[in-house]
Amino acid sequence: MARWAVFAYHTFGARALEALLARGEPVVAVVTHPDDPGEGDWFESVAETARVHRLPLFAPPSPNLPTVVDALRALAPDVILSVWYRRLLGPDLLALPRVAALNLHGSLLPEYRGRAPVNWVLVNGERRTGVTLHHMTAEADAGDIVAQQAIDIEPEDTALTLYRRIVKVGVDLLLDAYPAVLVGAAPRIPQDHARATVFPRRRPEDGRVEWTWPAGRVADTIRAVTHPYPGAFVGDGTGRLFLWGGAALPGLRSGAAPGTLLEILHAQGILVATGEGALLLTRAQSAGGAEEPADLWALRRVLRPGMRVTEGP
Repeated sequence: MARWAVFAYHTFGARALEALLARGEPVVAVVTHPDDPGEGDWFESVAETARVHRLPLFAPPSPNLPTVVDALRALAPDVILSVWYRRLLGPDLLALPRVAALNLHGSLLPEYRGRAPVNWVLVNGERRTGVTLHHMTAEADAGDIVAQQAIDIEPEDTALTLYRRIVKVGVDLLLDAYPAVLVGAAPRIPQDHARATVFPRRRPEDGRVEWTWPAGRVADTIRAVTHPYPGAFVGDGTGRLFLWGGAALPGLRSGAAPGTLLEILHAQGILVATGEGALLLTRAQSAGGAEEPADLWALRRVLRPGMRVTEGP
């Protein structure tokens, strides 16, 4: 049987590791990141999974440190697998495995290379994404494709619901595809680099939206970074308003300036004018306040002088 060195993090990494172990695959090492309390407790821990199964565990600041490379070389892995691991593996590591160095990526490569593909496809209003199993190279997410599986993005999807589907589809894809890799029978399809798109990691400040944007863009940003992510927002300081839920009404043309409060719909939320159409804001939170349904009672708590949202005539 092939000997695996698994570089993994987050729920996707933990589930992939568990799936390999359930198949009886010998995992000779697990490399992960220290669990970050600042990210919350909504994801599964690769480190804890490794400890439960008493696997050799590494959590170095860089996987490319000579001590890490030497330790893995001594374990003679046949396959390196990376799943949601956040560091690029260098040439010394990629040269170690006898069979292949593989990565599971949460998009349909060559589109959406780089960090946070689940968030970015929602920010950009995509209707389809997927998972790709591919060979690793020195360039991130650029190696030959072994297998892909597409996933439709539903109108009600948030980053969390989409991520959960990507995890399930991705683990299934891995289990279906890797046996052929081990025996040298899997396809290797070169990526069309001319079609590649590359996106950076997202930071909390990237959740800022502008009422001058089209309503669809505002709604897509909200669902891309709503819980458990840091959230979309307008304003600054004590005037900041977090937007946790909303839906676009692109056909509603009020003629009002972007950011105007058009109507209070007590059972649904509040209607705000945007650059194109209107946004039905369903959940909101003031800076330092509690999250509330976006109704009149909540407005009295979250809307304050200096907010960009103002009542219409």
